[in-house]
Amino acid sequence: MTTLHLVDAAQRDRVGAFPAFNPDHDDLMDFRRTLAEGTTALLNSDAVSYEERLIAGPKDAPDVRVLLFHPPQKNQTMPAILYIHGGGMIAGTPEMQAGTLSRLAQETGALIVSVDYRLAPETPFPGGLEDVYAALVWLHHQASALGVDATRIMVMGDSGGGCLAAATALLARDRGAIPLCGQFLIYPMLDLRTGGPDAPSDDPTTGEFVWTRAQNQHAWSAVRGNLADNDPMFGYLSPAFMQDLSGLPPTIITTGSLDLFRDEDVTFAHRLWQAAVPTDLIVYARAVHGFDMLASSLTDRAKRDVTDGVRRLLAKT
Repeated sequence: MTTLHLVDAAQRDRVGAFPAFNPDHDDLMDFRRTLAEGTTALLNSDAVSYEERLIAGPKDAPDVRVLLFHPPQKNQTMPAILYIHGGGMIAGTPEMQAGTLSRLAQETGALIVSVDYRLAPETPFPGGLEDVYAALVWLHHQASALGVDATRIMVMGDSGGGCLAAATALLARDRGAIPLCGQFLIYPMLDLRTGGPDAPSDDPTTGEFVWTRAQNQHAWSAVRGNLADNDPMFGYLSPAFMQDLSGLPPTIITTGSLDLFRDEDVTFAHRLWQAAVPTDLIVYARAVHGFDMLASSLTDRAKRDVTDGVRRLLAKT
């Protein structure tokens, strides 16, 4: 079946503009290049300036490159957002969302640190996650030098980056060294079963556009590597499998009604509520995966919701 008629009318003729990737015959390097170039163009990221730094990576691993997006100068310490880019953990760069992150820094007054984590399959789990956690450790330890309020640091990510943001929040909780004031997960990729024969749900109205079942299964296989189902780290690989979600910071999850990740995102929000984690969930009608990169009134509303949500998570209590 086709679900094009269900897509937001203002976006209907542009959902095919996103780079396609058929894992059966397409080259991953080509997909990475076209994704970065296409997203950069959609978000006008070429015109944005930022600061680039290399920070200490995980033990016995390379340094991690981060991009810093500074808000307008203020006379007091500022909050900070650790941002993790999307791309299914097999593609993407922090540069491609520079336009969005620069705007968000200006609108929220937060320093945004975007992480250039290692991708799969070259670096399977937990390499990318440990890169992100290393960036969180650096941000927390350097808070004073950066002018950041160490009590107001949150994690945020979209798609595969949403998975890494959720996993980083779990690591921060369990390692007990860095308190987070919130997590904002934008159509996060949380359950490695989605798109496969053992998926808990499989609504045919989801997943036709932008990120498909085949892409999802290919990406999860690449990221997972040889990790066994009973490995103690499995819940950090795929946060849907983490049994205990209590003690996580206040959370906002957004997704689309036509997004392949819709049901896993709604389920994760439901489990957070059951664990007494303050959680907001927004499901946008007629929205596909990545819809917020296409100019429309729907995207404008989603951007306002992101800005308002970030401000709430970063607010002093």
